[in-house]
Amino acid sequence: MDDLRQDCARMSARWTPVGVTPARESVSHSRLHGVRVPERSARMLDGMSDYGD
Repeated sequence: MDDLRQDCARMSARWTPVGVTPARESVSHSRLHGVRVPERSARMLDGMSDYGD
């Protein structure tokens, strides 16, 4: 995760701000229907200790 943060910090100077978007309301888990996560992404997250433990 530290490597990712460092990479983002280095690249942030190249990013162009698009504007500020308003904060979104939280949605309860019971309202999330039909959300699909590609198997490859799910495996990647499962392999990360922050998410898979």
